[in-house]
Amino acid sequence: MNELKHIWDTNLVATQGGIVVSIGDVILVLSLLLFGYILSRSIEYLLAKKLRDTDLNADAISVIKRVSFYLIFILVGLTILSLLGIPITAFAFATGAIAIGVGFGAQNIINNFISGWILIAERPIRTDDFVEIEGVMGVVKTVGTRSTLIHRTDGVHMLVPNSKLLENTLVNWTLVDDLIRSSIRVGVAYGSDTYMTMELLSKCVDEHTDVLKEPKQEIIFDDFGDNALIFEIFFWCRIGREKTLRMIRSDIRFAIHNAFAENGIILAFPQRDLHLHTKKPIEITLNRES
Repeated sequence: MNELKHIWDTNLVATQGGIVVSIGDVILVLSLLLFGYILSRSIEYLLAKKLRDTDLNADAISVIKRVSFYLIFILVGLTILSLLGIPITAFAFATGAIAIGVGFGAQNIINNFISGWILIAERPIRTDDFVEIEGVMGVVKTVGTRSTLIHRTDGVHMLVPNSKLLENTLVNWTLVDDLIRSSIRVGVAYGSDTYMTMELLSKCVDEHTDVLKEPKQEIIFDDFGDNALIFEIFFWCRIGREKTLRMIRSDIRFAIHNAFAENGIILAFPQRDLHLHTKKPIEITLNRES
């Protein structure tokens, strides 16, 4: 026991201000840090469990969890310094020098970290939001302090640095609500019954369960094209839930194709008439291979 006590009391660092740090102090600090980490995680878990029974959404719960974890961990750190008798001012010079060094060596990490807290405070994106960045669409799963996890529509999980979300144009399809207007363009052959075409388009859209009745759909006879009469139908639906927008449009196109086939309306395709101007008749022969 005497030997253990001797090792425990062995001094490692002694400052001119009279602060002495022994091996026992180091072990005590490490033990308290481990205890503080476990305590912070435990309180964070219990707090989240209680908040799930309330009306708060998942994004607000995630923010409260993260803030509570860091606050508790900071309080544990201050308690450790107090137990060791080390004033916070003793670290003023050291932390300033470390901050300068870290600032030059880890600019991207600090940038992403600060950007993460800006995203958490301003909340331009939240958990379960349907977003689009640089042509990629997906659902936000977690907004972390360094990066944001997005579940893309193709099933891939993508980690995006938080600074990229602030510095680039981001489309949040569900920031205010999850309503989105989409459209489908259809070209039918010249000579088709235009009024029947509009009725069939309206029916195909109305019968889809994910298309909203309000706001109402709109059908536009858009143009006389080179090879077709162009119609465009606009409709509203909800995105980021049961089906993606692409799947809804696909279902409606299947329904339109079947409805046109049943009613004799031909979907247009490019056609060209070729006229040959010659002074002499052209002889055409067909060779049938055996």
